[in-house]
Amino acid sequence: MIITRSPLRISLGGGGTDLPSYYQDHSGLVVAAAIDKYVYITLHQRFISRILLKYSHMEEVDAIDEIKHPLIRESLRLWGGDASHLEITSMADIPDRTGLGSSGSFTTALLKGLHAYRKNLVLPSELAAQACHIEIDRLGEPVGKQDQYVSAYGGIACFRFLADDTVQACPLRLSPETLNDLEDNLMVFFTGFYRSASSTLREQDEKSKNDESEMLENLHFVRELGLKSEECLKAGKLREFADLMNLHWQHKKQRSQEMTNPQIDEWYELARANGALGGKLIGAGGGGFLMFYTEDKTRLRHALTRAGLREVRFHFDFEGTKVVVQ
Repeated sequence: MIITRSPLRISLGGGGTDLPSYYQDHSGLVVAAAIDKYVYITLHQRFISRILLKYSHMEEVDAIDEIKHPLIRESLRLWGGDASHLEITSMADIPDRTGLGSSGSFTTALLKGLHAYRKNLVLPSELAAQACHIEIDRLGEPVGKQDQYVSAYGGIACFRFLADDTVQACPLRLSPETLNDLEDNLMVFFTGFYRSASSTLREQDEKSKNDESEMLENLHFVRELGLKSEECLKAGKLREFADLMNLHWQHKKQRSQEMTNPQIDEWYELARANGALGGKLIGAGGGGFLMFYTEDKTRLRHALTRAGLREVRFHFDFEGTKVVVQ
């Protein structure tokens, strides 16, 4: 049996500029961190010559082409090995459609397991590139590349997405004090709203492809915020980083009417009135998790839990996608 795990992620700056429709003309930049909430994949060789899949549904099929789950089907096609006796099971610490990059983590974990099954060594850059190829090129999803790269590499890093489709991964070298303060003072709360990243990002993707000036100017500004966020983190200026998070959220809301709703806006203002120095909705928008930076965690925690939000505590993950049992 092989068990792999891949971390989920939080985006710290520049989110949205990692879509091909933007970076292929302008280049993108995202600062993101992997967290210790994971997607797990198990692979087991069965005695029976049929493919068995267990996720939120169960499938048992004779051939790869019969698989309904698109990420599993295309991962197996790309892998090219004999899947006739495989049993594949997935589990996750956090549900999908909540803005923490679960599809990217799922795909990198699955690919890592398939490579381990054939005893192939695969580097994080190659693993992330394969996962992006599956989601963006093979399945045509209007999604970005940060999720796959953050999950594959782990840690806190700045990713530069260049026009030629290459990606530069630059780990942020933070002082121990900055790293501890950032981990201690970032808080995430589940809104209870689920959403599809593809449907939320499709509007941005189409407007970018059509060179609509308002959308491009918004993304240009967000890319600069990502660069400034990187500089603030490396310099240990966490209050300035929190201000940038708030500015990022204000601009992010302008991209689509589906980015937020009155209830999310009410929770955001409640947090700002109870110690949150800055914050934003993680992921494509429309639901998922609200993230805040605060130096008064107790006050913020009490205010938002009384309002019905569920806090999820986390630490940073510095291992990335890995095999945990082989």
